[in-house]
Amino acid sequence: MFKVLTLNNIAVEGLRRLPRERYEVASEISGPDAILVRSQNLHDMDLPDSVVAIGRAGAGTNNIPIDAMSARGVPVFNAPGANANAVKELAIAGMLIGARNLCRASEYVAALQETGDALNKAVEAGKKQFVGFELPGKTLAVLGLGAIGVEVANAALALGMKVVGFDPGITVRNAWQLSSGVEHVDTLDQLFQKADFVSVHVPLIDATRNIVNADRVALMNAGGIIVNFARGGVVDNAAVIAALDSGGLHAFVSDFPTPELIAHPKVVALPHLGASTAEAEENCAVMVAENVKDYLENGNIRYSVNFPESRLPRLDSWRITLANANVPNMVGQVSTCIANAGLNIEDLLNKSIGDLAYTIVDVNDEPTPELLAQIGAIEGVLTLRNLGKPV
Repeated sequence: MFKVLTLNNIAVEGLRRLPRERYEVASEISGPDAILVRSQNLHDMDLPDSVVAIGRAGAGTNNIPIDAMSARGVPVFNAPGANANAVKELAIAGMLIGARNLCRASEYVAALQETGDALNKAVEAGKKQFVGFELPGKTLAVLGLGAIGVEVANAALALGMKVVGFDPGITVRNAWQLSSGVEHVDTLDQLFQKADFVSVHVPLIDATRNIVNADRVALMNAGGIIVNFARGGVVDNAAVIAALDSGGLHAFVSDFPTPELIAHPKVVALPHLGASTAEAEENCAVMVAENVKDYLENGNIRYSVNFPESRLPRLDSWRITLANANVPNMVGQVSTCIANAGLNIEDLLNKSIGDLAYTIVDVNDEPTPELLAQIGAIEGVLTLRNLGKPV
């Protein structure tokens, strides 16, 4: 029986992927094997030693102490792409809101007190101040071509926009999904020089903090619009406000309000709505629950932010998994221990990423406590799990 601690509300459809006959799932539980979380901050929590996996029902993992979990050999799973459609729709809506001045126009109408013909006259008289522009023919610069960025780029093409993209780390999977009509550029300066619109889709890390700054905003075409549904820190808000005040930018739409943004008449600040749809929450919960379940039961890793993707089909054999420092001869030492115990290795997978590695070993007979103790004592082994035979 696996124990799973849920922090925040996890969509029911995701929890259904953890069958009750094998899983105890609760918001308060002692000795959990795994934690499922959405937005709760885990940095200040004392996470039990029993935890072997953490699943974030969403893409960002800023609320999870990744380095500390890596040092403990605990994979952290997320759900990249599960909320891609929801964020894509909001990014396109953000461009339309900015281009057509929709929020300011709505506020104008909401403040009208007239009725009848007087109301009609006030509407007609006021609409002139909200004249906007259309998207076809304008150039959208997409910063970050992950699952969301690719969908935004493709949708903008379908709306008749020109689209340029920048992402030096684009994956093969995402490259296949990206329309051939998207122009690739080699530098951020080239990206911003072409832009009437900029849509940001990068995680918040040291390299991306304030990646949208004053110098890059100044390269945009006059009267441009920036939409940010990624993370608040990737845009230098002060630089954007200065450009709005000078007329260099027409509008800024952000999902990350600050007092300065809320107070500015050319800013539309939203309450972090990016993935706030029932469909996105369900997709994220299902995706992360399935991957945490596969790890707990089979030791397979998919969509982890700190460990390499490692998946090995189950045989009718006993499975051992270990997370370890990425050091020489780890597999050799493990193999020697297994051979000395008189067992045969039926299948083996070893993957590494940076300073971490992960190994799955299937053996022909049940490993003894003595063998497990020997493997666990190898210098560099962070966690060792005996998963037994498949259920």
